[in-house]
Amino acid sequence: MTALIKLSRVIDAINERVGKFVAWAIVVAILVSAINAIIRRFFGVSSNAWLELQWYLFGAVFMLCAAWTLISNEHIRIDIVSSRLSKRSRDWIDIAGHLFFLFPFVALMLWLSIPYFEKSYASGEVSSNAGGLLIWPAKGLILLGFISMFFQWMSELIKRIAIMQGRMEDVHDHTGHASAEAEAALLMSGVAAETEPPGNSSR
Repeated sequence: MTALIKLSRVIDAINERVGKFVAWAIVVAILVSAINAIIRRFFGVSSNAWLELQWYLFGAVFMLCAAWTLISNEHIRIDIVSSRLSKRSRDWIDIAGHLFFLFPFVALMLWLSIPYFEKSYASGEVSSNAGGLLIWPAKGLILLGFISMFFQWMSELIKRIAIMQGRMEDVHDHTGHASAEAEAALLMSGVAAETEPPGNSSR
């Protein structure tokens, strides 16, 4: 298990660094969009390549930052029921979710993405828009995104099992969210009490 935990840490480190680096593509996309708008406004010139470059940059962020999102536990989670369960029950729910939902989805997308990219790369597929960019790099991003998600799935499963065995601390324990909500509710009740008109105070 120690070797698997080390493997998990390596996967986390790689995907986190990739995510943080690729996230800067949002800034590049904003600059491309601004420059394209300025050129079109003042010179009356536009290019499909500029527009497609923006799509590629946003696609890169979406696909290559997904694993980083999973590491940070920032994906959408519904805690209405699970927050009322014990820590061990929540851990079992996470394991079941990884095995029966995340893994089949990632495996299916990998199975579909490989020939999807290979066919595009072999044909040198180019955008049908005039002056458009190559298509196969964008399809390659889809494949790379799901490869990184596969390894992150493996890492998350290793970590969850290690947490249940007491070998690791759960840095994303959901009880932290519950505590934050309780503290916020207490703070709001204090603010409400301070702003309540004197005539409405109970006697």
